[in-house]
Amino acid sequence: MKCAHHIASILTAVGSAVGIACPSVAVETNPTQEQISRALERGKEVAAQHRSPDTLYVRFGANDGGHPSGFLITKLRGVSVMAAHMALRGLEPSGEDIARVTDASTLQISTVIFGDSPSFAVNSYMSLDQGSRIIKPIAVRVDGQAGRTTTWPDAPRFQAKVVASFNYTDFDPKAQTTITVFPAIGGEVRFTVNLAQIE
Repeated sequence: MKCAHHIASILTAVGSAVGIACPSVAVETNPTQEQISRALERGKEVAAQHRSPDTLYVRFGANDGGHPSGFLITKLRGVSVMAAHMALRGLEPSGEDIARVTDASTLQISTVIFGDSPSFAVNSYMSLDQGSRIIKPIAVRVDGQAGRTTTWPDAPRFQAKVVASFNYTDFDPKAQTTITVFPAIGGEVRFTVNLAQIE
């Protein structure tokens, strides 16, 4: 079966934030105490509603489990996710816990792509495109052994994660951004995310 998620194809998906609505402030690289407090409350609210903390991830791409997708967690979303996890256990994050998240120097982007062999994702790469600028990651991790999809043995037969870390100082946190994954076997998978609409 040939479809848009085949590894040699190009997928363009519009990124969108999920979770509790919040003001659009772009990806905040230096959160204020007020923003951190709001993020903590957001996490507690998710726990109080018995929702999974991963609903706070900023997701992009498809949401059907059968096409390329991904997520990222900004500093403020990371604070919310941590607060939700701890609230579910009846705990609250300490100042040190919060600082570990807000002092992070990199933004991690995780994607899931599809291919037809267990090792298709090995040596894959990821970059950010912000108009005339191409931003390279400082690190890329991939699944050396891809897992079988729910459509096995039909194509696409395997799915794998490609995760990259980008220095906050290297990209514009308010720009329309194209996340591009380059599988080693060829082709590319693209996701379009407006960072200005993400907190």
